[in-house]
Amino acid sequence: MSGQDSAVHVIDDDALLRGAIDTLLRSVGFHSHCHANTESFLSDPLPDIPSCLLLDVRLQGASGLDFQTRLEQLGIRLPVIIMTGYGDVPMSVRAMKAGAVDFLTKPFRDQDLLDAVSDAISRDRLRREAESEASCLSDRYNALSERERQVMTLITAGLLNKQAAYELGLSEITVKLYRASAMKKMEARTLADLVRMAGRLGIGERTHEG
Repeated sequence: MSGQDSAVHVIDDDALLRGAIDTLLRSVGFHSHCHANTESFLSDPLPDIPSCLLLDVRLQGASGLDFQTRLEQLGIRLPVIIMTGYGDVPMSVRAMKAGAVDFLTKPFRDQDLLDAVSDAISRDRLRREAESEASCLSDRYNALSERERQVMTLITAGLLNKQAAYELGLSEITVKLYRASAMKKMEARTLADLVRMAGRLGIGERTHEG
């Protein structure tokens, strides 16, 4: 297991446990950022790499579970692993409903912690890759001309070239040219690729709403 390109943020007011977790994480290559409270965590810039948050339930002056619910409002989308020495079923259910990816009861085995962290990091990496791909797809679509967008919308909705030509008041040859140009700019190898891209962009949904 290697965490050289990933970070783990830890919020726990127990200095001894923070130190032990920090040592463990660094021993397997993770970038570890440990904090005694939520204020310290929020004041520390988040590195732009796959990351997760190890969050203790009982913090001085704050509840880890309450802070967990604040993360989305703050625009922080890190996978959260809840830690507690006083775990119970209602607490774990609340944490999971709020989106926690795991719930560890102290004392936990080192391997259990590392397994939970590895899973959380993998989730964040997949989310980042999906968002990056969606952003690239959106940029390509925004680079299309208005006519190319119109043709792409109609063709991916299932219309034939001649039907799209009728809808737009164009010749069938012109529609074919716009279609080819749109596919090239979108980097779609086949019509099926273009249809999938349209679905991910929500073009059909916007057309229906419009």
